Amino acid sequence: MKTFKRSFLTSSLLSVLCFSACGLASEPVTMADIRALEAQLAELKARLISQQVSEKQVDSPPRQPTIVEGTENQAKPTLQKDVRVYATVRPTLGILDDQGTSNIDVKDALSHAGIQAMYEFQHGWTAELHGEWSIDLSNEGNFGRSRRAYTALSTPFGRFGIGKQRPAQYLFIAEYVDIFNHGASPFAYDPESIFFVDNLVTYRYETGPLTFIAVGKFDGEAGDNQADLINTGLSYDNNGLHAAVTYQHHTDYEEDQLQGDSTLWSGALAYQFNNGFYAAVAYQGREYDYLSGDRDGHTFDLSLAYQLSQHYKVKTGYFNFDDGHTQSDPRNQSFDGYNLTLEWLPVDSLRLHVEYLMKSFENNNDFDSISIGFRYDFSTKWQYE
Repeated sequence: MKTFKRSFLTSSLLSVLCFSACGLASEPVTMADIRALEAQLAELKARLISQQVSEKQVDSPPRQPTIVEGTENQAKPTLQKDVRVYATVRPTLGILDDQGTSNIDVKDALSHAGIQAMYEFQHGWTAELHGEWSIDLSNEGNFGRSRRAYTALSTPFGRFGIGKQRPAQYLFIAEYVDIFNHGASPFAYDPESIFFVDNLVTYRYETGPLTFIAVGKFDGEAGDNQADLINTGLSYDNNGLHAAVTYQHHTDYEEDQLQGDSTLWSGALAYQFNNGFYAAVAYQGREYDYLSGDRDGHTFDLSLAYQLSQHYKVKTGYFNFDDGHTQSDPRNQSFDGYNLTLEWLPVDSLRLHVEYLMKSFENNNDFDSISIGFRYDFSTKWQYE
């Protein structure tokens, strides 16, 4: 609009000047007068154009570069890239009365160390590697027996893993009653149940409070040509409550000789109360279809804990293991028992305890022990570019 007005004024001024020069002159107009008038008009026009350019530069600043949202000016979201190194050392000293013989012995309550790396290379897609190895303080402090060794890929469709891992049976059933400072805890679950499984392929999917896990063991050279172990489970976790059921089918081999199959149905229930009380129960019903004969057995673990104060906790449990053999059968290893533990936790990473444990066997002498132990946990994490 401003340019239009200035052009109009310029044309009008020129018209007026021409009219004045030609129509109102009292003397005849010569060619010299016309050329002089044209020169003056040209000079006036140049001044007007120069003034328009100057005003336009003041009214309209130089155009800035266009910024497109989502390109250089937008911060890129951070993707997860970290490495965690951890270790836990758990020596115990106990007075043991086993099979009628008493002794004092240093034991190890499953000390171990590990490294875990996570790389989120795209939103919702994370690669993971995990290695974990035992530290046996009761056997010259040996280091090296693997507990975990796998890689995994987490996706929007679930998590897939290959290698030595925890199966659904431990994650859903045993973990919630495994609260004691002992290498054989949970005491009923321990004798024949699985903790870490090699040659394992796992799938895990979570939606809201529900988690589904399915695993299969594939070791063609040492076991079955197909799956040696199938283990699935479903859990519900919400507001301190855990409830789970699992199914397991296992083809059992001993020194590469087929022993038979076993089928396991299990359930677990745990709850963390607001007053510091914790309760968990786990049950496994097992059917043995062996070449040596069929039998039915079970495991039962009950674990209770109560936070006495900020730094003290008391734990107790009852357990019952039945391997399905009759009492007169020399292979019978069934037992039940209980334990009582007092813990002192001066800081989060340190734990000292004293524990009494008693096992009563159906077909053998009883076992009992009193022990003290120390546990120190260490963990650190680095983020990298």
